[in-house]
Amino acid sequence: AYNIHVNGVLHCRVRYSQLLGLHEQLRKEYGNNVVPTFPPKKIFTLTPAEVEQRREQLEKYMQAVRQDPMLGGSETFNSFLRKAQQETQQIPTEEVHLEVYLLNGQKVKVIILTSDQTEDVLEAVALKLDLPDDLVGYFSLFLIREGKDGGCTFVRKLQEFELPYVSVTSLRNPEYRIVLRKSYWDSAYDSDVMDNRVGLNLLYAQTVSDIERNWILVNKDQHRQLKSLQEKGSKKEFIHLAQTLKYFGYIKFDPCITDFPEKGCHVIVSAGNNELNFHVKLPNDQIKEGSFKVTRMRCWRVTSSVPVANGTANGCGSGKCEVKLELAFEYLMSKDRLQWVTITSPQAIMMSICLQSMVDELMVKKSGGSIKKMLKKRHNGSIRRSDSQQAVKSPPLLDSPDTNREPVVKLGSKLTSVTLRGISTSNSANDISGNNFHGNYAFEGIGDDDL
Repeated sequence: AYNIHVNGVLHCRVRYSQLLGLHEQLRKEYGNNVVPTFPPKKIFTLTPAEVEQRREQLEKYMQAVRQDPMLGGSETFNSFLRKAQQETQQIPTEEVHLEVYLLNGQKVKVIILTSDQTEDVLEAVALKLDLPDDLVGYFSLFLIREGKDGGCTFVRKLQEFELPYVSVTSLRNPEYRIVLRKSYWDSAYDSDVMDNRVGLNLLYAQTVSDIERNWILVNKDQHRQLKSLQEKGSKKEFIHLAQTLKYFGYIKFDPCITDFPEKGCHVIVSAGNNELNFHVKLPNDQIKEGSFKVTRMRCWRVTSSVPVANGTANGCGSGKCEVKLELAFEYLMSKDRLQWVTITSPQAIMMSICLQSMVDELMVKKSGGSIKKMLKKRHNGSIRRSDSQQAVKSPPLLDSPDTNREPVVKLGSKLTSVTLRGISTSNSANDISGNNFHGNYAFEGIGDDDL
């Protein structure tokens, strides 16, 4: 059997025969020309070397399927992962109560099935809140971890290949919870949401929460104005004032490490307004702030590595590995100078998801498309690369400088790393070493005037 890790977390365990069954189903639906080649059956018992070779072949197969916009976004593939997740966690299909939180701490209790996918749960929450159908796509469900100090860490956006109830309960930790938050970046779209009473309340709750967490920068005078508007119950005016403040609509990440401007610097990263904002603490304790615009990132990648000693992976006891995640992006520092900037953070995948969704929005806007249409398509699970032209350009795979890294693969509007590890042995140190880069279509439109 094989462990399938998605975005660095154990998603499910599957046997070769189950993966073969998936392959046959995909081949039946899409034909041999579309579906990648599947590792062949062997008549005799496999040697340890052959077992490892098969694992690598199966991993490459799953990566290839996940990368393909048609196969990776198909209901066949996603339902396979959902079913396998449920079977692995041994959670029977039954009616349950699930608590989804708003950002003001309010709970929304919904009755769902344990087998309901992310889309079903989002719709159940919207129905309970009386949020109109045409606004559901403006919001997403996120998995967060509440800190003892009242802070919160955004772990990931819940995807269509997982079952939210199973995902949160399998963590067996009350600090993890599912929250509802807006899923777009451009504050110009706030007006669409604020025209509706429920939408206005959700945005207001999010804005108040972001201010209380110090995600939005507020001076004393602005704080007085906001408090006055709050006391009057002027929610729209409160949001309009907040929109003018620094870091409105940003997601703030936990403190982490960067190699910019020099190796080993502590940094607080925030994502929003089509940029990654850095608050860097230099070795001399000086604090510097700077921003990296998404339009000047030529490409980026997320890699994970497992500490290796004597040729074997360390820290992999009981199926748990201490995986180090890194987000690296190639940035246009000046007209003719590109430089790689690396962030080492457990939230690297969430950062990459933020970057990709910013590019999606930019490309829709640039092509004269409708954000409403894009969000509706995303909500209906049918967004494709052609909708926003945000596809990865498939640049050539490069040899990784670190042979213990595994690639995180991008698909359409989501990002997923699918890796397979044999259950009987620690194979994490031997994952494929080619890196998949996220080419950035928004970068191509940059001109000298932008520099």
